[in-house]
Amino acid sequence: MVTEPSRPDGDAALPPLNSTSFDQPDPTPVSPPPATPPVTPAPRRPTVRLMFSHPAHWLSFGFGSGLSPIAPGTVGTLWAWVAFLVLNPWLNDVQWAGVLLAGFGIGWWACTRTAQALGTGDPGSVVWDEVLAFWLILWIVMPASWVWQLAAFLVFRLFDAAKPGPVGWADRLFKAAPGQAPGWAQGFGILFDDLVAALCTLIVLALWKI
Repeated sequence: MVTEPSRPDGDAALPPLNSTSFDQPDPTPVSPPPATPPVTPAPRRPTVRLMFSHPAHWLSFGFGSGLSPIAPGTVGTLWAWVAFLVLNPWLNDVQWAGVLLAGFGIGWWACTRTAQALGTGDPGSVVWDEVLAFWLILWIVMPASWVWQLAAFLVFRLFDAAKPGPVGWADRLFKAAPGQAPGWAQGFGILFDDLVAALCTLIVLALWKI
């Protein structure tokens, strides 16, 4: 009779394998990878080629005056001054009122389109706001001497460039948030702060006359 060899006592002491221990997931939470922030496209440069690409850019660039590499807002205002003196003998007050109203409506559309094309909310090359605002000033103060017109020009440029008080408030009111694409609100804002600057200019000139 063959006797089966006995198992060592050590084997009997081994605990049974627990198969579920291999199936348990790692309780340590795994953090998701950080989200990649959206990339904002770089603003487009204003060029003569861009101006010729759409009628809106003609108007918003002040028929090219806004493409000046130095002080485009001042150059655009100078263009507005010359254009007013050329047009004024041919237009009466009612016609000028129509030009200003149409210029605001069409300018809102044009400034919005150009801001969207350039990818920035208030491009410095867009000077139709200066043109329209200075036409409004001259329409109200004319007839006036050259000295008085120059004073209107200088006071308006001061308000538009320095943006003190209400002009700064108007400038910030419709600013786009960082990374936000320009829209109709920003197009309106381009015109709005210059019209507030024009109103402040007229108040200063009126007080000057007292």
